[in-house]
Amino acid sequence: MRVSSRLVLGMALWLGAAAAMAGITLTDDNGRVVTLPRPARRILSLAPHVTELLFDAGAGGHIVGVVEYSDYPEAAKSIPRVGNNLQLDLERIVALKPDLIVVWLHGNAQRQLDKLLKLGIPVFYNEPQRLPDIARSIEQFGRLAGTEAVALPVARAFLARESELRARYAGRPPVRVFYQVWEKPLMTINGNQIINDVITLCGGQNVFADLKPLVPVVSIEAVLDADPEAIGTAIIDANRRNGLESWKQWPHLTATARNNFFLIPADLISRPTPRMLEGAQQLCEDLDKARAKQPK
Repeated sequence: MRVSSRLVLGMALWLGAAAAMAGITLTDDNGRVVTLPRPARRILSLAPHVTELLFDAGAGGHIVGVVEYSDYPEAAKSIPRVGNNLQLDLERIVALKPDLIVVWLHGNAQRQLDKLLKLGIPVFYNEPQRLPDIARSIEQFGRLAGTEAVALPVARAFLARESELRARYAGRPPVRVFYQVWEKPLMTINGNQIINDVITLCGGQNVFADLKPLVPVVSIEAVLDADPEAIGTAIIDANRRNGLESWKQWPHLTATARNNFFLIPADLISRPTPRMLEGAQQLCEDLDKARAKQPK
């Protein structure tokens, strides 16, 4: 039985129209179901990492507003600013007429977000907690913006590189790590923060993985009791004080005795984007240096 080309074309057009009418429905990282009637064309990004992920997903051209420190890629620097993660310019946000707002689940002030939700503009929460979540976020943003043709290959390439790194460092002797987020107050990460996944990928063991807060405050005494073999932190400027020098006053601390202090550029370790694998590569190499100093 032959089917006419006109009938095939008609069926294709009908299916396309039905898909468009169905809209786009996704569950965000806050467990909320978000539905768009059509791909977003005016997107507001309220976190630097979200801006970068949107560009990775091929949706950079649809971003109409960003927050401060959205500085990558270069094209992001010219997008209008609408405030920062603590204080947003709600009037400017409304004036930009976004059809989608993407926010950082634990990085934006909730009082400000509550006001945004009342505006009736679709809000999508994002917070990758594991490295594979970065690829998932890129895929989601590609769907939300209708740029899957760009997003899917980027996501697959990220997963392939992440898998290769994980396989390379699997089985190597563990290194006990203290990751310092901030010096005063002394802050670290628990096992649910994405940097912990980078440490684990490299064969490291986060000495504070079991604490409940995502970014817990700890005492100097707690770090000394944990006695990490290596201490790492993120740096914004290599010429600025990095916050690890104070640990050198404790000569019996294993990290100090072996001089295992490691600095990772902040953009490569603190932002959950594909560049995080560059930070992971550096941390893995640093932990290999620490392994070389382990007793035989």
